Amino acid sequence: MMQPGLKVQTLSPGTPPATPSISAVVPCYNEEDVLDELLRRLRAACEEVVGDDFEIVLVDDGSRDRTRELLREAQSQDPRIVVVLLSRNHGHQLALTAGLNIARGKRVFVLDADLQDPPELLGPMMARMDEGFDVVYGTRRSRAGETRFKLVTARAFYRLLDRIVDVKIPLDTGDFRLISRRVADILASMPERHRFIRGMTSWIGFPQVAFPYDRDVRFAGETKYPIRKMLVFALDAITGFSVLPLRMATALGFMFAAFAIIYGGFVLISWANGAVIAGWTSLALLVLLLGGVQLIMVGVLGEYVGRLYMQSKERPLFVIDEVLRAPADVRTPDRMAADG
Repeated sequence: MMQPGLKVQTLSPGTPPATPSISAVVPCYNEEDVLDELLRRLRAACEEVVGDDFEIVLVDDGSRDRTRELLREAQSQDPRIVVVLLSRNHGHQLALTAGLNIARGKRVFVLDADLQDPPELLGPMMARMDEGFDVVYGTRRSRAGETRFKLVTARAFYRLLDRIVDVKIPLDTGDFRLISRRVADILASMPERHRFIRGMTSWIGFPQVAFPYDRDVRFAGETKYPIRKMLVFALDAITGFSVLPLRMATALGFMFAAFAIIYGGFVLISWANGAVIAGWTSLALLVLLLGGVQLIMVGVLGEYVGRLYMQSKERPLFVIDEVLRAPADVRTPDRMAADG
């Protein structure tokens, strides 16, 4: 189900089938060092499972290296490749959403370009889906090449998220998964701007099953999630699936109000008995503590309000500059925008 306003080129005879068995969707950002190996392994994995009945949807998220040039070249040589060029860098989750909008397959295989998630697992994941599941999501047993800091923080984040969100989101699970057509359609139609797709997939429901695997070391390049982006991503996950931070603000408000009532009673009794109230230092410390807590709670509230404000603008989630799809290499690609 395409987003309203999204235009896709009409295929000519001799091009890949309109509804392939598999669409592999891969967001790409500065991936020039890994693209050749990615396509080699991904093509081999798809061919082993469904022959030529597949498409590979590569979404360039405003790369600054030679990724776009290499994607154009790859698409011109293989009609099974679909290239989606976004107008600028929109972020991994929105790039993935753009790919889901364009993908036409009966099943959609989602993975990152860095080859930490092995494409060769497509076959076993297809077998699990054949048992009647709509989502087969990869669960990481191990994560080769990751720093201890990344491992500890990721483990802590997923367990914290599990405790506070309203939807059961599997632990140690990324976006690496195989999803059915109906799940892909629902994901593409969901209007959230601040997206946490692994959580959104869980929210949709339908039969889902874990697929344990060992994550490989990054083939090339650097992580696209430095600490700053990891923190923003964590905020999107928490604010998108839980109101617990707001409830914590309310609870802290009642707690400090109760403390103020008790302390106020102590002050009145001391004044009635003629005692001198000493302790300007402790009073200043108390004011600073209360002010700090209030500012933190205002910040929490601001995160939710800010997301509501951005969502209320109803701008497109992403803007597609070009879609290169066979026989797009001999025609002028349309300019497109996908409504949010």
